[in-house]
Amino acid sequence: MATFATVQDYLSSLPATQREITGTLLPLIETALPGAGAVWHGHPGWSLGSAPGKSPVCYIKAYSAYVTFGFWRGQEITDPSGRLEPGARDMAGVKLRALTDIDADLFATWLQRARDLEASTGH
Repeated sequence: MATFATVQDYLSSLPATQREITGTLLPLIETALPGAGAVWHGHPGWSLGSAPGKSPVCYIKAYSAYVTFGFWRGQEITDPSGRLEPGARDMAGVKLRALTDIDADLFATWLQRARDLEASTGH
């Protein structure tokens, strides 16, 4: 597995379609969590704490056929769209296979809720 020093290094290493997807996600994430991104466990994650993984909020992880945009406490996010798929522990995310899978308004709402959840508990 390759190691990456920065979020941009990780994103730059992806195939074209995944770079388009992550390039569209990044501004949405940076609006909600400015300057909070770092590579943690081999992929980009955004946290509220003083170090990567301290009070984690969201992450991007690329697979061969899709990019996961996920939240550590995603199962606690109210999601009337039904698009967030439950994962391990309290996590939930969405698999993005094409640029058209991104709903900027919905994702911004998820980001705000995820950030607020983490901020309110001070994990």
